[in-house]
Amino acid sequence: MATAIPLLICDDSSMARKQLMRSLPANWPFRVSQADNGLDGLDAIRAGRGEIVLLDLTMPRLDGFGVLTRMREEGLQADVIVVSGDIQQEAIRRALALGARSFIRKPADPADLEAALLALGRPLPTDAAALLRSDMSLPAVGFRDAFREVANIAMGRAAELLARVLGVFIRLPVPNVNILEVGELHMALLDAQGSQQVSAICQGYIGSGIAGEALLIFHDSEIDDVARLLNHQASSSPLELQLDLAAIVIGACLNGLSEQLGMQLSSGHPLVLGQHCTIGELIRLNRGRWKRTLAVEISYSLEDHDIKFDLMLLFTEDSVPVLQKKIDFLIN
Repeated sequence: MATAIPLLICDDSSMARKQLMRSLPANWPFRVSQADNGLDGLDAIRAGRGEIVLLDLTMPRLDGFGVLTRMREEGLQADVIVVSGDIQQEAIRRALALGARSFIRKPADPADLEAALLALGRPLPTDAAALLRSDMSLPAVGFRDAFREVANIAMGRAAELLARVLGVFIRLPVPNVNILEVGELHMALLDAQGSQQVSAICQGYIGSGIAGEALLIFHDSEIDDVARLLNHQASSSPLELQLDLAAIVIGACLNGLSEQLGMQLSSGHPLVLGQHCTIGELIRLNRGRWKRTLAVEISYSLEDHDIKFDLMLLFTEDSVPVLQKKIDFLIN
C-alpha cells in the first residue's frame, strides 16, 4: 500500500480549503491537515504535517510571503504550491523567488492543481490509496466566510490591473465582510479614514436581482502622488484622475464578482459624493443613501508609497438572499 503523503492546506478561508480538498486528484494518497493562518501553518510544517503545502498569500497573523521567508530561514523542507487570489506578476515572482514550486490562481482549477502536483516529481501511487482520505472532513463554510473569499478573489483581479496601470506592487488585506446598520456603516467609514480630508466616488451596480453601490475613497493628500505614478497630463484635474482610478478598481472588482457568481452586473455612471471633506461631512451629505447593507471593505495600499485607497461594496438588504443562493451553489 502506498504511503500517505502529508499535505497541508494553509488558507484563512474555510471555503478555499474546502474547494482545494475537493480539487485534489483522487488517486493520490494524501493525509490532509489544515491551518487558517501562517503561524499555525508553520507549526504544522515543523511537525511534519506538510511535505506538500498549498499556501495562500493573503492571510492574517502571517501572510504567505512571511511563511515562505520563515521556511527559508529555518531550513524547513516542503514542496510549496501557492494558491492565491493575488495574481499580480510581482506577487508571483516573489513567491517563486522565495522557494514556491509553482503558482495557481484562485479559484484553483483541478487540472492545474494536478499538473502542479505532478511537476513535484513524486512517484504516482499504484493502488487505491485514495481510501486514506475517505474520512477527510470538509470544513463547514458559512455565508460570510464564503463571500469574503469571493471578494478576496475579485479584489486580487482589481489589484493586478491597478498594479499594471501604476507600475507598483499593491499590498492586499483580508477583506472585511459584515451586514451593517446605517449607524454601523457610518462608524466603519469613520474608522477607515479618520479626520483627514478625503474625496469619494460612487458607482451603482445592478443585475440578476442584486443591487448596490461601490464607494472608492481617496485621501486628498495622496492625489498628487498618484498623478505622478500615472504620468497624468498636467491639464487633467484631480477629479478626472479619481474618476479614472474608480473606473479601473470598481470595474475590475465587479467583473471578478460577476465571473465567480455567474451573473452580469451593469454599472452606472460614477458620481462624486464629496470632495475635500472629512468622512463626517461625507456621511452628512449622503445620509439618506445607505440603509442596512452588506458591506465589503477592501483597503489597497501601494508599496513604497504613502498611498491608500479604501473600496467599499455596499449591497442592498434585498440583495442578500439572492447572494446567499449563489454562494450556496458555490459551497455545495
